[in-house]
Amino acid sequence: MNAGAILALKLVLTPLLVGLASLAGRRWGSEVGGWLVGVPFTSGPIAFFLALSPGPRFAGAAAAGIMAGTASQAVFCLLYSWVASRGGGWGPSLIAATAGFLASTFVLNQVLVPTWIAFAAIIAVLVVSIVLMPGRGKPGQESLVFPRWDIPARMAVATAFVVALTAVAPLLGPRLAGLVAPFPLYATVLATFAHRIQGAVPAIGVLRGLLLGLFAFAAFFLTLAELLAGQGVALAFVAAAAVLLVVQGGSLAVGRRLRLA
Repeated sequence: MNAGAILALKLVLTPLLVGLASLAGRRWGSEVGGWLVGVPFTSGPIAFFLALSPGPRFAGAAAAGIMAGTASQAVFCLLYSWVASRGGGWGPSLIAATAGFLASTFVLNQVLVPTWIAFAAIIAVLVVSIVLMPGRGKPGQESLVFPRWDIPARMAVATAFVVALTAVAPLLGPRLAGLVAPFPLYATVLATFAHRIQGAVPAIGVLRGLLLGLFAFAAFFLTLAELLAGQGVALAFVAAAAVLLVVQGGSLAVGRRLRLA
């Protein structure tokens, strides 16, 4: 697939996903919107394009890095939520969360462990992160009337972020590119817009939903990292997609039980 086709795919998929997640958040709550953007709609295609060129081995190494970057996403969610829950606006919350993501990325880039050990550690990090998230609080302004520019602005900002990040990532090498690629662009847009318009509670809800979605995210890239080099591109992605659907469905069911509890 040539560069023009890849760019066109980014320009179509990104605004479509952000628009759907925003509508889902309005219909079913901010946590559902966050859970939906946990699906690797950008990093998954990035891994696929890397598997086509420069090849499956490079893509497998990048997939291992993307999986490890799940821990950095958890740090992002925690720091944003902690700052927001203590009265910080979307700006300070985003700055703290981004700094945490970058610091975590730096540490992870210095540490190489076997893939399955990394995966087990990531699951532990996600569980602990969910436990440490601030309480749900009162939804308050979730039912307010949104300005007409809200969803188009979210789509435009997210698309610009994705195009810029994916343009830089290949220059970093497979490990660092993989660690940077899962920066939660979609969740950032959803959370900051919700924070600005509705308040901290819905923004934290987006990030709580993202944490639930990250179990499937990590499982998807674990499968790719294990299968790409030895089993071929088609089988690896079919297996990873099947794992993703099963785990994502399970995380939604668990999330609903936790919300009822």
